[in-house]
Amino acid sequence: MFFAVGGRSVKIQRKAAPRHILAAELPEDQRFSQSSTNTKELVDTIKMIAYRAETAITHVVREQMARLDDARALLRQIYCTEADLLPNYQEGLLTVRLHHMANRSNDATIAHLCDNLNETMTMFPGTNLRLVYKIGSE
Repeated sequence: MFFAVGGRSVKIQRKAAPRHILAAELPEDQRFSQSSTNTKELVDTIKMIAYRAETAITHVVREQMARLDDARALLRQIYCTEADLLPNYQEGLLTVRLHHMANRSNDATIAHLCDNLNETMTMFPGTNLRLVYKIGSE
Protein backbone atom coordinates (compact mmCIF):
# COMPACT_ATOMS: atom_id res chain seq x y z
CA MET A 1 0.00 0.00 0.00
CA PHE A 2 1.36 3.41 -0.94
CA PHE A 3 0.48 6.68 0.74
CA ALA A 4 0.49 9.76 -1.42
CA VAL A 5 2.07 12.84 0.07
CA GLY A 6 1.87 15.98 -2.01
CA GLY A 7 1.36 14.00 -5.21
CA ARG A 8 4.34 11.65 -4.65
CA SER A 9 4.36 8.40 -2.78
CA VAL A 10 6.38 8.03 0.40
CA LYS A 11 8.29 5.17 -1.19
CA ILE A 12 9.50 7.39 -4.03
CA GLN A 13 10.50 10.10 -1.56
CA ARG A 14 12.43 7.58 0.52
CA LYS A 15 14.32 6.30 -2.53
CA ALA A 16 15.22 9.86 -3.51
CA ALA A 17 16.65 10.66 -0.06
CA PRO A 18 20.42 10.28 0.27
CA ARG A 19 21.49 7.08 2.05
CA HIS A 20 24.62 8.54 3.63
CA ILE A 21 25.34 11.96 5.04
CA LEU A 22 28.88 13.16 5.63
CA ALA A 23 29.66 14.45 9.11
CA ALA A 24 30.76 17.74 7.54
CA GLU A 25 27.24 18.15 6.10
CA LEU A 26 25.61 18.03 9.54
CA PRO A 27 24.76 21.31 11.26
CA GLU A 28 27.44 22.33 13.78
CA ASP A 29 25.21 21.65 16.80
CA GLN A 30 24.47 18.08 15.62
CA ARG A 31 28.01 16.98 14.80
CA PHE A 32 29.66 14.22 16.78
CA SER A 33 32.44 15.19 19.10
CA GLN A 34 35.49 12.98 19.00
CA SER A 35 36.52 11.63 22.38
CA SER A 36 39.93 12.74 23.42
CA THR A 37 42.92 10.44 23.71
CA ASN A 38 42.86 10.96 27.48
CA THR A 39 39.32 9.55 27.68
CA LYS A 40 40.32 6.45 25.73
CA GLU A 41 43.36 5.92 27.94
CA LEU A 42 41.20 6.22 31.07
CA VAL A 43 38.66 3.70 29.74
CA ASP A 44 41.46 1.32 28.73
CA THR A 45 43.00 1.62 32.20
CA ILE A 46 39.67 0.84 33.87
CA LYS A 47 39.21 -2.20 31.62
CA MET A 48 42.70 -3.43 32.45
CA ILE A 49 42.12 -3.04 36.20
CA ALA A 50 38.80 -4.88 35.94
CA TYR A 51 40.40 -7.74 33.99
CA ARG A 52 43.22 -8.06 36.51
CA ALA A 53 40.74 -8.07 39.41
CA GLU A 54 38.69 -10.77 37.70
CA THR A 55 41.85 -12.79 37.07
CA ALA A 56 42.82 -12.57 40.76
CA ILE A 57 39.33 -13.74 41.77
CA THR A 58 39.58 -16.55 39.22
CA HIS A 59 42.72 -17.84 40.96
CA VAL A 60 40.88 -17.94 44.29
CA VAL A 61 37.89 -19.74 42.76
CA ARG A 62 40.13 -22.31 41.06
CA GLU A 63 41.44 -23.42 44.47
CA GLN A 64 38.09 -25.15 45.06
CA MET A 65 37.16 -26.27 41.55
CA ALA A 66 37.73 -29.67 39.99
CA ARG A 67 37.51 -28.26 36.45
CA LEU A 68 39.70 -25.17 36.33
CA ASP A 69 38.33 -24.03 32.96
CA ASP A 70 34.93 -23.38 34.54
CA ALA A 71 36.18 -20.63 36.87
CA ARG A 72 35.39 -17.65 34.65
CA ALA A 73 32.01 -19.14 33.72
CA LEU A 74 31.17 -19.43 37.42
CA LEU A 75 32.22 -15.82 37.96
CA ARG A 76 29.92 -14.71 35.13
CA GLN A 77 27.10 -16.57 36.90
CA ILE A 78 27.92 -14.79 40.15
CA TYR A 79 27.91 -11.41 38.42
CA CYS A 80 24.40 -12.12 37.08
CA THR A 81 23.03 -13.55 40.33
CA GLU A 82 20.89 -11.41 42.56
CA ALA A 83 22.24 -10.39 45.93
CA ASP A 84 20.80 -8.79 49.03
CA LEU A 85 22.56 -5.75 50.48
CA LEU A 86 22.06 -5.60 54.24
CA PRO A 87 23.54 -2.56 55.99
CA ASN A 88 24.02 -2.80 59.75
CA TYR A 89 25.05 0.63 60.98
CA GLN A 90 25.30 -0.42 64.65
CA GLU A 91 27.95 -3.06 63.87
CA GLY A 92 29.47 -1.15 60.96
CA LEU A 93 28.81 -3.90 58.39
CA LEU A 94 27.44 -4.05 54.88
CA THR A 95 26.53 -7.66 54.18
CA VAL A 96 26.38 -8.81 50.56
CA ARG A 97 24.29 -11.98 50.65
CA LEU A 98 24.47 -13.95 47.40
CA HIS A 99 21.66 -16.30 46.46
CA HIS A 100 22.34 -20.02 46.12
CA MET A 101 23.53 -21.39 42.80
CA ALA A 102 22.19 -24.40 40.90
CA ASN A 103 24.40 -26.97 42.63
CA ARG A 104 26.20 -27.51 45.92
CA SER A 105 29.70 -27.58 44.44
CA ASN A 106 29.26 -24.05 43.09
CA ASP A 107 27.91 -22.94 46.48
CA ALA A 108 30.98 -24.41 48.20
CA THR A 109 33.27 -22.61 45.76
CA ILE A 110 31.45 -19.33 46.31
CA ALA A 111 31.60 -19.80 50.09
CA HIS A 112 35.38 -20.19 49.74
CA LEU A 113 35.49 -16.97 47.68
CA CYS A 114 33.39 -15.16 50.29
CA ASP A 115 35.75 -16.27 53.08
CA ASN A 116 38.71 -15.06 51.06
CA LEU A 117 37.08 -11.68 50.37
CA ASN A 118 36.06 -11.28 54.02
CA GLU A 119 39.70 -11.67 55.08
CA THR A 120 40.54 -8.44 53.22
CA MET A 121 38.41 -6.40 55.68
CA THR A 122 37.40 -4.06 52.82
CA MET A 123 35.51 -0.90 53.71
CA PHE A 124 32.70 0.18 51.40
CA PRO A 125 33.86 3.44 49.76
CA GLY A 126 32.47 6.62 51.27
CA THR A 127 31.18 4.86 54.41
CA ASN A 128 32.45 3.33 57.62
CA LEU A 129 30.83 -0.02 56.71
CA ARG A 130 32.99 -3.12 56.28
CA LEU A 131 31.94 -5.45 53.45
CA VAL A 132 30.94 -8.96 54.51
CA TYR A 133 30.14 -11.57 51.86
CA LYS A 134 27.84 -14.54 52.49
CA ILE A 135 25.98 -17.09 50.44
CA GLY A 136 22.42 -18.08 51.27
CA SER A 137 20.22 -17.03 54.14
CA GLU A 138 22.77 -17.67 56.93
